[in-house]
Amino acid sequence: MVRRSGEATREEIRVAAARLFRERGFARTSVRDIAALAVTNPALVIRHFGTKELLFLDTMRFTIDDEPLLDVPLERFGERFIDVVLSQDDIRGVYLALVRGSNEAQIKVRLQAIHERTFVEPVRARLAGPDADVRARIAAAVVGGLLYALWVVEDEALLAADRDELIARYGALLQQALTGPTSPRPTAAPPR
Repeated sequence: MVRRSGEATREEIRVAAARLFRERGFARTSVRDIAALAVTNPALVIRHFGTKELLFLDTMRFTIDDEPLLDVPLERFGERFIDVVLSQDDIRGVYLALVRGSNEAQIKVRLQAIHERTFVEPVRARLAGPDADVRARIAAAVVGGLLYALWVVEDEALLAADRDELIARYGALLQQALTGPTSPRPTAAPPR
């Protein structure tokens, strides 16, 4: 039997953990399962990562490539953002693992940080005005609602919807959160 280096073992554990956390979530993945898939001893999992929670935090990360988000005019940003989020395969597994594990304090903090860094900050960077932060947060909530409906609830009608139509419709909702309604707001009638 060929003996692996410490770094090779660590990487095997990381790969196994990432796969199992995405497939099963935090609670349904044991250190023994991770060790078995990595073909190593459970004690080495703990030795290399400290705890299952720390291993989870080490492996469950995602980012959105900002490049496609920055190369479109703000008027088309909503649709582009939805397209990018739905196109990046890694997002679904990590999102689900984080949501499923969010009852753990450190995982909840990671989920909050990802929400801020991956959704709010790139959107806010594109906006101007005193209400830019709140518009960015509303936009992030729109995206989060879509991801929740698709991947947590598994809404059958949304899953069966035409991808381009879904992108266009949710893109329009996101765009409205970013730039406001396209038609002027009705003004209140003067008091009589």
